[in-house]
Amino acid sequence: MKKIVLLMLALAATAFANDGDVANQMLKAYSMIAAGVGLGLAALGGAIGMGHTAAATIAGTARNPGLGGKLMTTMFIALAMIEAQVIYTLVIALIALYANPFLG
Repeated sequence: MKKIVLLMLALAATAFANDGDVANQMLKAYSMIAAGVGLGLAALGGAIGMGHTAAATIAGTARNPGLGGKLMTTMFIALAMIEAQVIYTLVIALIALYANPFLG
Protein backbone atom coordinates (compact mmCIF):
# COMPACT_ATOMS: atom_id res chain seq x y z
CA MET A 1 0.00 0.00 0.00
CA LYS A 2 2.86 2.36 0.81
CA LYS A 3 4.37 1.74 -2.60
CA ILE A 4 1.15 2.72 -4.35
CA VAL A 5 0.84 5.93 -2.34
CA LEU A 6 4.47 6.85 -3.02
CA LEU A 7 4.03 6.11 -6.73
CA MET A 8 0.94 8.30 -6.90
CA LEU A 9 2.74 11.13 -5.08
CA ALA A 10 5.70 10.83 -7.44
CA LEU A 11 3.42 10.93 -10.47
CA ALA A 12 1.56 13.91 -9.06
CA ALA A 13 4.84 15.75 -8.44
CA THR A 14 5.94 15.24 -12.04
CA ALA A 15 2.53 16.33 -13.27
CA PHE A 16 2.68 19.58 -11.34
CA ALA A 17 6.28 20.20 -12.41
CA ASN A 18 5.40 20.11 -16.12
CA ASP A 19 3.02 22.15 -18.21
CA GLY A 20 -0.77 22.00 -17.93
CA ASP A 21 -1.24 19.33 -20.61
CA VAL A 22 0.51 16.67 -18.55
CA ALA A 23 -1.48 17.73 -15.47
CA ASN A 24 -4.70 17.28 -17.44
CA GLN A 25 -3.57 13.85 -18.57
CA MET A 26 -2.77 12.88 -14.98
CA LEU A 27 -6.16 14.15 -13.83
CA LYS A 28 -7.83 12.07 -16.53
CA ALA A 29 -5.85 9.02 -15.44
CA TYR A 30 -6.76 9.54 -11.79
CA SER A 31 -10.40 10.00 -12.83
CA MET A 32 -10.29 6.64 -14.58
CA ILE A 33 -8.83 4.97 -11.49
CA ALA A 34 -11.37 6.64 -9.22
CA ALA A 35 -14.26 5.64 -11.48
CA GLY A 36 -13.11 2.03 -11.60
CA VAL A 37 -12.58 1.76 -7.86
CA GLY A 38 -15.85 3.54 -7.12
CA LEU A 39 -17.85 1.30 -9.41
CA GLY A 40 -16.17 -1.79 -8.01
CA LEU A 41 -16.94 -0.83 -4.43
CA ALA A 42 -20.52 0.12 -5.30
CA ALA A 43 -21.08 -3.18 -7.09
CA LEU A 44 -19.57 -5.09 -4.18
CA GLY A 45 -21.69 -3.26 -1.62
CA GLY A 46 -24.82 -3.67 -3.73
CA ALA A 47 -24.20 -7.39 -4.18
CA ILE A 48 -23.70 -7.88 -0.45
CA GLY A 49 -26.84 -5.90 0.31
CA MET A 50 -28.88 -7.84 -2.22
CA GLY A 51 -27.63 -11.12 -0.81
CA HIS A 52 -28.62 -10.15 2.72
CA THR A 53 -32.02 -8.95 1.52
CA ALA A 54 -32.72 -12.20 -0.32
CA ALA A 55 -31.53 -14.29 2.64
CA ALA A 56 -33.76 -12.37 5.05
CA THR A 57 -36.75 -12.75 2.74
CA ILE A 58 -36.20 -16.48 2.38
CA ALA A 59 -35.83 -16.86 6.15
CA GLY A 60 -39.00 -14.84 6.75
CA THR A 61 -40.97 -16.88 4.23
CA ALA A 62 -39.71 -20.11 5.80
CA ARG A 63 -40.89 -18.97 9.22
CA ASN A 64 -44.27 -17.69 8.06
CA PRO A 65 -45.30 -18.90 4.58
CA GLY A 66 -48.50 -16.84 4.72
CA LEU A 67 -46.53 -13.60 4.50
CA GLY A 68 -44.53 -14.72 1.46
CA GLY A 69 -46.27 -12.35 -0.96
CA LYS A 70 -45.82 -9.28 1.23
CA LEU A 71 -42.21 -10.16 1.93
CA MET A 72 -41.49 -10.60 -1.78
CA THR A 73 -43.01 -7.20 -2.57
CA THR A 74 -40.96 -5.56 0.15
CA MET A 75 -37.86 -7.39 -1.06
CA PHE A 76 -38.26 -6.13 -4.62
CA ILE A 77 -38.66 -2.55 -3.39
CA ALA A 78 -35.52 -2.93 -1.27
CA LEU A 79 -33.60 -4.43 -4.19
CA ALA A 80 -34.64 -1.52 -6.41
CA MET A 81 -33.36 0.95 -3.81
CA ILE A 82 -30.07 -0.91 -3.45
CA GLU A 83 -29.63 -1.01 -7.22
CA ALA A 84 -30.42 2.70 -7.44
CA GLN A 85 -27.37 3.44 -5.28
CA VAL A 86 -25.17 1.51 -7.71
CA ILE A 87 -26.70 3.38 -10.65
CA TYR A 88 -26.02 6.71 -8.91
CA THR A 89 -22.39 5.67 -8.60
CA LEU A 90 -22.33 4.85 -12.31
CA VAL A 91 -23.68 8.31 -13.13
CA ILE A 92 -21.06 10.00 -10.95
CA ALA A 93 -18.33 7.88 -12.57
CA LEU A 94 -19.52 8.82 -16.05
CA ILE A 95 -19.54 12.50 -15.09
CA ALA A 96 -16.00 12.16 -13.75
CA LEU A 97 -14.88 10.50 -16.98
CA TYR A 98 -16.66 12.49 -19.69
CA ALA A 99 -17.72 15.83 -18.18
CA ASN A 100 -14.98 16.34 -15.61
CA PRO A 101 -15.46 19.80 -14.12
CA PHE A 102 -11.81 19.96 -13.00
CA LEU A 103 -10.41 19.85 -16.53
CA GLY A 104 -9.94 23.36 -17.82
